[in-house]
Amino acid sequence: MSAYKVEICGVNTTKLPVLSSAEKERLLKEIKKGNNEAREKFIEGNLRLVLSIIHRFNNSNENIDDLFQIGCIGLIKAIDNFDISLNLKFSTYAVPMIAGELRRYLRDNKSIRVSRSMRDIAYKAIYAKENLMKSTLKEPSINEIAEVIGVDREDIIMALDAVQSPVSLYEPVCSDGTDALYVMDQICDKKNKEDNWIEEISVNEAVKRLGKRERNIIDMRFFEGKTQTEVASEIGISQAQVSRLEKNALKVMKNYLEVL
Repeated sequence: MSAYKVEICGVNTTKLPVLSSAEKERLLKEIKKGNNEAREKFIEGNLRLVLSIIHRFNNSNENIDDLFQIGCIGLIKAIDNFDISLNLKFSTYAVPMIAGELRRYLRDNKSIRVSRSMRDIAYKAIYAKENLMKSTLKEPSINEIAEVIGVDREDIIMALDAVQSPVSLYEPVCSDGTDALYVMDQICDKKNKEDNWIEEISVNEAVKRLGKRERNIIDMRFFEGKTQTEVASEIGISQAQVSRLEKNALKVMKNYLEVL
């Protein structure tokens, strides 16, 4: 793939507009009101973002025009799903969504193919999950997703497994410029809720060295299996704050356990 192609899909990339932060904020508000002209201007003003992301895939041997179109689909999905009430830059939200759309495209076009029907079930399940999370503000169960799309839960599980590519636990999902949100921060652990192993390594005593808020965060994260995002929502602070408090609490606990 040529990383230095000037014209992509008929678009002269050297003349793509750049929007100011204030202009982006104004256009997003207009888009949420249904202003199609603002939507088109906002899409055009973010094509440089799409361009920068597709260049990360320059070793995929895919046609750059195809990747640009797929990236634009991801950009549009990001615009449609972005919540302007969040204290988050649009690019922070859009980058992983655009990259995810490109990864799905590359995955679906690799030599080992998943059947079209299986992919359709998986994507319906993914979109249903996103819509349920937006409406209920919680992670839906497979049964709830199955009821929405009218597919057996076993078929959904199989389809999602088929289209899933291995991802590092340390792959960043997004960042607000300070602490990155990693895949591992979004994983719930529902298995390790027993207190026996805590007694064995004296973690109970280490937890007692923490302040009330830090103890609450550690309890929700590691004993209740909640994600950092869920913890942030429950106690009314940002995910970045939860991340910092969690790291500090673990450091205090580690220091205590090391001197035992």
